[in-house]
Amino acid sequence: MSESFSPATWVVWGGFVLAFVFGAIANKTNFCTMGAISDVVNMSHWGRVRMWLLAIAVAMIGTNLLSYFGQIDLSKTLYLRTNLPWLSLIVGGTLFGVGMTIASGCANKNLVRVGGGSVRSLVVLVFTAISAYMTLKGLFGQWRASYLDPITIDLASFGVINQGLPQILAKLSGLGDATALLLTCGSISLAMLIFIFKDRRFRKNVAHVLGSIMLGLLVVLAWYLTGHIGFGENPETLEIGYFATNTRTLESFSFVAPTAFSLEILMLWTDKSMHVTFGIATVLGILLGSFAYAKVTNQFRWEGFASVDDLKIQLIGAVLMGFGGVTAMGCTVGQGLSGVSTLALGSFMALASIVVGAVATMKWQIWRA
Repeated sequence: MSESFSPATWVVWGGFVLAFVFGAIANKTNFCTMGAISDVVNMSHWGRVRMWLLAIAVAMIGTNLLSYFGQIDLSKTLYLRTNLPWLSLIVGGTLFGVGMTIASGCANKNLVRVGGGSVRSLVVLVFTAISAYMTLKGLFGQWRASYLDPITIDLASFGVINQGLPQILAKLSGLGDATALLLTCGSISLAMLIFIFKDRRFRKNVAHVLGSIMLGLLVVLAWYLTGHIGFGENPETLEIGYFATNTRTLESFSFVAPTAFSLEILMLWTDKSMHVTFGIATVLGILLGSFAYAKVTNQFRWEGFASVDDLKIQLIGAVLMGFGGVTAMGCTVGQGLSGVSTLALGSFMALASIVVGAVATMKWQIWRA
């Protein structure tokens, strides 16, 4: 295979294309986890939550079918490690939920807004990236590594090979791995689909239904891209591995750590050891996909901060998102879509913590008002 069509090239450009479509759809459908939670808390309206859950269900079904038929090896993902860093997941998820609420949106939503002309969201993303980088390699990272990450549960001591719910079920019930996988994925996704489509108003909203399905499928395609197309022999080291991912294993969409890597490569562009990765390509793809949709529909509008107080609270939220997203190993997309699609116990813990943090902050905002 020629250098121009190497697996790394396919992964980077494929990631960009998938994210471009993701950004356009997210802009068109107003896909936003924080907004969905806010609709429920403030208006008891479950429409956008159903949209979010449908994307999760589609991603879950598609991802596990790829695993079942041997197209990808989900056990290699960061989400399915044997060690369960429960304290990091809970603390990080809760702080991310708080941060995205006071910053008026998660990392994905702010990328979509930047594409629509929001300078305010651009500032939020820059500070999220700085905070995330500090949590990966800087001062915040020292705190994380010293006080949070060491508090884990070693599932191997219980005879479980990873933290996937199918593996836990197989261990407890004695079922075969394949049977446990189908049973777990089938029961969870079926319950979600019943809840989603029991609402007549949501069923009639074709744009939201199709948009959710497309977003879920894009998560699945990202897993296939990095886990199948991007898996092979490195011509330089002759080792078998995954190409063009920051984690050096298969990845799907996640937007906190990749914002940090994007900022890093911009600052160190002339460093020949730096390369565009799948995560960096998806950050750019979301932004440009949203921009393209905004321009085509004449919705592009410049937007700034309402006041200095608005700026202050947004920056606090950005810092909390950066720290929380890295500590919890993902954001509302990284854990809430990609992570949960692997059926990892830790991803469900992180997602629940994000929701708790967001709801608590919204309740506090209502009380304060």
